[in-house]
Amino acid sequence: MVRAAAAAVLALSLLAGCGADAASDDPDGGYHGAVLDQQYVVPDTPLTDTDGAPYSLAADTEQPLTLVFFGYTNCPDICQVVMATIASALTRLDEADRDRVEVVFVTTDPARDDEAALRTYLDRFDASFVGLTGDLQTIIDVADPLAVAVEQGEKLPSGGYEVTHGTQVTGINAEDRVPIVWTQGTSASALADDIHRLLA
Repeated sequence: MVRAAAAAVLALSLLAGCGADAASDDPDGGYHGAVLDQQYVVPDTPLTDTDGAPYSLAADTEQPLTLVFFGYTNCPDICQVVMATIASALTRLDEADRDRVEVVFVTTDPARDDEAALRTYLDRFDASFVGLTGDLQTIIDVADPLAVAVEQGEKLPSGGYEVTHGTQVTGINAEDRVPIVWTQGTSASALADDIHRLLA
């Protein structure tokens, strides 16, 4: 997981462009997340939600802002922290903002994360969170255009295996583009502040 975190930070440093105001000393225009000069295009490849229905990050995200995180339920540390941070950030929003944000968790470990496992995991954070699974190659194909690395790592002594994945939170807008990403270390208050600004 340390390698995944380092890779995510490196990717963000390479992919994050200048912010809205080129003359500003702050390349991200005052946002806590990294504002992208070249916004990612969200793929329309469908995965499967926890009800067993097809779900596309492009076609089925209907809110002005969707937060997407790729992780897995057996993740020992980072995934739980990031999901808890997202959940905490949403509690800091007023009702009008909260109603305009969707959260999607895409498993990077489909061999163990079936629909039931995902639903149980996400309900611990917020019952409204959407969980997606599918075959590993399809998940990789969805993650790649969003600059999220996903791969199954080595087996662990416990009998399980390590899953290496990017740890950034991706923000998708209503035009199915990604204008901003947040690193795993973004605080709940900082994330909530950015969400409010983006929705305004």
